[in-house]
Order: sequence, then structure tokens, then C-alpha cells
Amino acid sequence: MIDRLASEVRTVELMSHMREFARWIKLSGTPEEEKAFRYIDKKLTSYGFRTQTILHDAYISLPGDASIEIDGRIIACITHSHARPSAQGGTNGDVIYVGECGPADIEGRDLKGRILLIDGMAVPQAAYLASRAGAIGQIHITPDDYLHEMCVSPIWGSPSVETLDRLPSTVITTISRADGAELRDRLSRGERVSATLHAQVDTGWRQTPILVADLDGPNGAADPFVLFAAHVDTWHYGVMDNGGANATMLEVARICAQHSDSWRRGIRLCFWSGHSHGRYSGSTWYADQNWAELERRCALHVNIDSTGGRGATIVSNTGAAPELRQFASDIIAAETGQSFAGRRVGRQGDQSFWGIGVPTMFGSLSHQPRPEGHQGHHLHLGWWWHTPGDTLDNIDEAILARDTRIYLRTVWRLLTDPVLPFDYGTHLDDLATELGAIAPRLAEDCPVDALIEETARLREAISTMMAHAADADAVQAERLNRALMAISRSLVPVESSTGDRFGHDPALSQPAWPALQPLRALSKTQVNSDEACFSVVSAVRARNRVAYALREAKAVCERFMANKT
Repeated sequence: MIDRLASEVRTVELMSHMREFARWIKLSGTPEEEKAFRYIDKKLTSYGFRTQTILHDAYISLPGDASIEIDGRIIACITHSHARPSAQGGTNGDVIYVGECGPADIEGRDLKGRILLIDGMAVPQAAYLASRAGAIGQIHITPDDYLHEMCVSPIWGSPSVETLDRLPSTVITTISRADGAELRDRLSRGERVSATLHAQVDTGWRQTPILVADLDGPNGAADPFVLFAAHVDTWHYGVMDNGGANATMLEVARICAQHSDSWRRGIRLCFWSGHSHGRYSGSTWYADQNWAELERRCALHVNIDSTGGRGATIVSNTGAAPELRQFASDIIAAETGQSFAGRRVGRQGDQSFWGIGVPTMFGSLSHQPRPEGHQGHHLHLGWWWHTPGDTLDNIDEAILARDTRIYLRTVWRLLTDPVLPFDYGTHLDDLATELGAIAPRLAEDCPVDALIEETARLREAISTMMAHAADADAVQAERLNRALMAISRSLVPVESSTGDRFGHDPALSQPAWPALQPLRALSKTQVNSDEACFSVVSAVRARNRVAYALREAKAVCERFMANKT
């Protein structure tokens, strides 16, 4: 049936949506954005969905005019969401070059009161490090020929009392490659360069919308649901990012709703504001406010961003949680014949549900190929990403339809497969690999042999439980699904976050299994050093956290087998 449904994707319908989304500059919390929300709401209501628009307070930052003055010359630039506005009359200081502003680039350097010249786009990591180093400003050199709008807050969602001091304390700008190269050359020759940064940034609390659309499964609100979600707010017209995703969601919703009699569980579509200008403030607020229901009913999160871009021929580099890796591979191969590279989902893009324990897949799906001979930074979503060039002429109808079919296949199977396609064997294999890599050094200070053994026992228990999936009747399948969701609640938080189920880690890059970081840190210390002794304290707690998650997941398997009928 899925192949027949895929053929029902209508390019004319998709492009009709795209023309609507191309009409508005959709800054978070603005009347123009509200028009896009109303359009989506009207469409979903006509498809039979039950809709609700929620207004909530969010800490939103909208960049304004900016310029840089050096030696009486005005240099064109942009400023960024959550950067500091300049002082009255401008923020002045000497410029110092710091490469990409990574930890090694600034370690041991006196940067207080300086303006940092940085290679690459404005990102939260650089803003965080520059602020902590006492810099007063940043001048980023764009990696290509365009100035890309960015949000530089390292806080996931709106700030709390505990996180407010992490906001950037620097004025942040981005300039062209040519202007950047000239400044870099002057500094390399030993010249003193003084700059005055002018930047307007409107930051504060404002009301922003979330649109929630539900269509229940056969048992109504008692059923689990698939969360299918994307942001609506944009930089400039944002026709690809994120009009393409919004159009794809509407078409998937239209087709799936026509065949809801085949569903085994429900679907919830969520459309966020605050993605671009609030660092995922909408999805974070929703996760916090609806924690209990999401923990109880949300089977998984299908994220969608920037579909249909011209020239986006690659779909194999998207991301999926390890337990969904094979499922994602099957979907991509079925529609395109491409082989999924198996990337895990990065810490970005409204992935606000890991602490709750909700597995996730996708996000930005279709990417540009790397140009032959290209070195360094590659903008995989097209040169127009986060620029005024993100307009309708950079949408490819055929690619938009292809991306929509991929999401349709994904959502349809998640709605109709008797047993959820969660492969926790692969998930635990990843954990065993991570533990094996650090075990030798930890043998004395904080041995993880028992953790490795518990991982193996859990893998065996899950394998035994899943052996009943193939011939499960409806009742058994539902029990299996509930067990898989309970296992998710234990394992996902430690694989994708530091393990706090009620909070949100910073909006900074993380490795796989962040909860293991204290163990990894200990493995890199010198035996019997003070650093090792301090690290043991954190490592033991991390080991306890992961061991508890494994035991809780194993108990789920044991309860299932004990009650097997």
C-alpha cells in the first residue's frame, strides 16, 4: 500500500503551499508569521485534524541594522540573534585574530576588552568562549560569499534563572570573505587595528504561537502518537527553511488522514515558532509544559527541516537515533536507492525531547553534494540558507516531491506497523563500543566491567523479548510497543543527553552518549594525579546513572516476559 500512497503526492498541492509561504517574512512572534500559522491551521482543519493554537511567552531576539567602522571606513556586516547590542555611539576596541575561536585558539591569551576576528559563521560555541574570555565583540568572516543569519545563544530554549548568565556578552557581527581577508592580512603584518561595532538587536519576552494538530488512532487518546514537527518562523522569506518542511507536512497529513482507518496509533503535528530567534524556544516550552503526556504517549519524534532545495540530491546524510538507524535506511533505500550513512542526530533543530526519552529521526533531510575539490566549510543546505536568497526560485518541485514521499513512507509505517521499528540491539552495540574504548584506563579508578556485562545482558533480554514480534497478535503487539517505549525512556536520555530528564543541555555540540563524558574525561587523566581523583567523583556518578538506566530497561523486558500470554 505504501507505494500506492507515495504516488498520491501531488506536486501541484505542494507548490500551492510554497507560494503561500513565499509571501511572508516570518519572524518569531510577528503578524506576518501569524498569517502562515493561520494558513496551516485552515488546511489541517479541512483534512479532519483537531487543531489548537497556543500562545506562550518566549525570549526572542531579532537582529537589526549593523555596521563596522575601521579607519573612517564603513564595512558592511550583519549582527545576530541574541548578540548584545552595541553601546551608545558604538562598541570600540582593538581587533585580534583568533582563528576559529576554539578552546585551543584562545587558551592563555588575554582577550579582555578586545574584538575578536574569527574564521567561520557566528555560532554559539564561539560566542560562549569569547564572552567567558572577556571579549567585547566578535567579527566573523563568512566561509562563502554570503552573510548568513545565525542565533548565537548557547542556551537551549528560553533562559532560566540558572542559565541566564550564559547569554553572550559580546557584540557579534559577520563580514564578507574579502573584508575579512584584508583585516586578517593587516593583523598578520603586525598592524594595530581598532574597530567600532554598531549593532541593533531587539531582545526580550514576547508571545509566540505553537500550532498543535491531532488525529487519533483507533482507541482515541489512549493510543500512543507519532510526533511530526517543524518550525514555521524564518529568516527573511525562508521559502526552503522552513516553508518546504511546512508544505511537506501538510501533504503528508492530507494523504495519511484519508486512510486513517488503517492506523494503529495516532499522530500529532506541531508547528513551532522561536526556532530561529529563540534557540528552539517553542519546542522547549512545549516539552516542559507537556512532559507527562509526552512521557506517557509519545512514541517517537519525526523532525523535518528544509525540504525541496534546488540541487539537494543527497538524502543519505540525514540523522537518526541508533535504534532507528535500520528503519531510516530502509525508508531512504525504498524511495531513492541511496544508502543511509548512519549518522546520529546532531544537537540542533528542535530536538527538545531527548530528556523525556523520546527517540528521534531526521531533521534536515536533503543536502547539496560537496563540490569537487571543495575544501573547508560546506553549506549543505545551499548558498541561500539563512539569507534573503531563500526564495521560491531555489525550490525544485521534483526534489520537494521526493522528500515528501520519504516523509510519507516514514510516517505511514510509524502509524501502521504492528510493532514500532525500534532496534535497541544496535543501540546497545553502540554503548558497548563506547565502554570498550575507555575500559582499560578505568580498570583501577572506576571499572566499567559490570556496566559492559549489564549491557550484554540487556541486549540478550531485548532480543528474547523481540523474538515475539513476528507472530504477535494485536494485544501482544501493543504490549511490545509499550515495552519499547518504556525502554526508550530509560536509554534515550543517556544516549542523547547528559541524563537530566527534566532539563535541557546547552545548545552546543555533544558526542554520542553524553552521559559517559565524565568517564571519558577520567580515562584521559594521569593515574593517581589530583585531576584523576577529582574526576573519579564525577565518573562514579556517571557510571551509576548509566547502570540505573540499563537496569530499568532490563526490568521492562522481565515484566514483559513474565506476563507473556
